[in-house]
Amino acid sequence: MEHPSGPVGLEAAEPRAERRPSGTRRVGGIVKPRLSYSRELEIKTTLQELLIYIIFLTDLCILTFGMVNTDMYYLNKVMSNLFLETSVSETDRTSFKTIGSMVDFWKFAEGPLLDGLYWDTWYNNKTLTSHKNSSHVYYENLLLGVAQIRQLKVRNNTCAIYPYFRTFLKECYREYRYVAEDKSDFGLKNGSVWMYSSASSLAPWHWGAMGLYSGGGFTFTLPKSRSESIRKLAFLRRNGWLTRGTRVVFIDFSVYNANINLFCVVRLVVEFPATGGALPSSQFYSVKLLRYVTYYDYFLASCEVIFCLFIFTFIIQEILKVKKLKTEYFKSAWNWLDMLLVSLSIFAIAFNMYRTVEVSLLMESLLSNAYVYPDFYFLAYWQTRYNNMIAINVFFAWIKIFKFISFNKTMTQLSSTLSRCAKDIIGFAIMFFIIFFAYAQLGYLVFGSQVDEFSTFQNCIFTQFRIVLGDFNFASIEQANRILGPIYFITFVFFVFFVLLSYNKALVKLRLKKSKMEDLYPAGGSLQSMKTKGHSASKTDDALKLSRRSSVDEKGYLKSPQLQKWKETLHQKYHSAENKELAMAPQDQVSPQEFQQLFRYATELEKRLNEVNAKLSRVLKGMPDLKGSPDKKQR
Repeated sequence: MEHPSGPVGLEAAEPRAERRPSGTRRVGGIVKPRLSYSRELEIKTTLQELLIYIIFLTDLCILTFGMVNTDMYYLNKVMSNLFLETSVSETDRTSFKTIGSMVDFWKFAEGPLLDGLYWDTWYNNKTLTSHKNSSHVYYENLLLGVAQIRQLKVRNNTCAIYPYFRTFLKECYREYRYVAEDKSDFGLKNGSVWMYSSASSLAPWHWGAMGLYSGGGFTFTLPKSRSESIRKLAFLRRNGWLTRGTRVVFIDFSVYNANINLFCVVRLVVEFPATGGALPSSQFYSVKLLRYVTYYDYFLASCEVIFCLFIFTFIIQEILKVKKLKTEYFKSAWNWLDMLLVSLSIFAIAFNMYRTVEVSLLMESLLSNAYVYPDFYFLAYWQTRYNNMIAINVFFAWIKIFKFISFNKTMTQLSSTLSRCAKDIIGFAIMFFIIFFAYAQLGYLVFGSQVDEFSTFQNCIFTQFRIVLGDFNFASIEQANRILGPIYFITFVFFVFFVLLSYNKALVKLRLKKSKMEDLYPAGGSLQSMKTKGHSASKTDDALKLSRRSSVDEKGYLKSPQLQKWKETLHQKYHSAENKELAMAPQDQVSPQEFQQLFRYATELEKRLNEVNAKLSRVLKGMPDLKGSPDKKQR
């Protein structure tokens, strides 16, 4: 007797005259949908695209990490310590950080500033003569050209004076605004020191603590020698270069460290607000403007070429997708992400080319005249913004990986979870931010004039987030207002922690919201009634799963026969409806839901038949022993 090697009796069970549906195929004696070919092809194509994209992402990461290194941090640190922490003398502890008036500014400019810019002697007081007309800050950083000092002023009578005080006040200078900027000559009225100089059209405005400042102003440069710089600063101080209308002073200079091939562009800013006093701030940009020096730089150049080829390919792909899908293309969030990545990459390529050309031109002008101020601030400013843009680009590039692994159920748990709880998150966010911004406005109006953390509305928002995280200064709030301070703090903590963060449970307790069990089991009681009352199959299945989990014993058997009856009724209705839909569907078209159901049935059937086949094989192997057994002979 011959036995089939495959599943037993399956070939015989199928009549020869019976024709299989056009949308199926036979694999190992089992009828499977041909749509599985499309699924397999889709997965294979997706994996190929994922592999190519990982190569692109690796290339992008190499480029971005090649732009940043730890030397940038250390260069910024030593420069900030030199120009911000150094005091005038042992007796006069005035430093840049402690500047509080115009007198302090002149002390810093004629003392620590010049000490930091001009390194003429070695640590043993020997004169450095190896580099004529040049200064090496910390002996390692070459001062490029000379430093520039610039100020912006506002006009007199730019603010309104109350009539009762007009007899006492003849001058009035408001806070800085571009429309109130004073561009008229003053003082000795000769040279750029006393005459206004316009900024180039590409010069970035400076965003300070008290305002947004333009790129023009009254400027002068320091000489190459320390002694001449001291005389020039003293001359300007005696002739009143800083006036009541002065609102900000900028000190700009740049150094280059050949050991690590980095430029450090420094801007020291002192703002003189309309309230009086002075507010110092600083910016240190360590950037790599000379791109191709070492062998590693040329390796990065090859990575840049590969990056450009990838972007060119992506552009063509997106254009073809737009032509094919037209308006449907813009309905997908992944397509918008692709456009964002391509746009940022194109801007990065264009800026990289512009930066390379501009640095070459600046270097040529610097080498031709070392007595002028080389404006590297413009390039350093945009290089920093470029680095920030690339960082965002890399972030979204990593997020795009979810697009390629979405076929895996495990990988889509996060998106599925967020989509399921989106309504709850939005509802909670609306309630939370209504309370949050109400308290932010209250804190700004009550404590804004006395507490630094509440001095602006933006600071109030960040301060309240810090309170939520447990970082707060209750003493300053209480000192600002002994009555409203504690009330504000206690009620804010109460509403945020004890109401908003537990609002779901509170609503259930107050019978304002149904619990999860009540939502799955509506009034009426049975799971069977859920179908008749219009509940979806997915919601019914969730209820069935929940009832199964809550109604089984330690062995996994249902405790209640009624639950088993509900289960059988639901499965009969659900499967009969599915079979009816499958019968009515065209033979050559299968929906994704139908394919998943068929594929699940076929997989389960193949698994069971393989088990039967394995058992029959073991039985057949033992049949010859039965023929030769003593019992058989006796019979």
